[in-house]
Amino acid sequence: MSNLTVKAYVLAIVKKGTEHRVAEALRENEEDVVDVLVTYGVWDLVIRIETSSMEKLDKIVTVIRQIPEIEQTHTLIGFKNTQIEGP
Repeated sequence: MSNLTVKAYVLAIVKKGTEHRVAEALRENEEDVVDVLVTYGVWDLVIRIETSSMEKLDKIVTVIRQIPEIEQTHTLIGFKNTQIEGP
């Protein structure tokens, strides 16, 4: 098995007024959800996921998309992490 970690961000639009409740539920109930940010703009939530495989990511995203308050999602899967060196 590879030591690589699959990193992804799920952008979500939720029903009006449910942002904080959904964010807290995701933080508490989803093991591979690293962080959830409530944002202002087109997307209501930015959900950061780190997991061990694409198959596991698929299962997590499927669970997220089945939450009744979530109306729309867009998933961004990280390919390469680059470090920015200082001056």
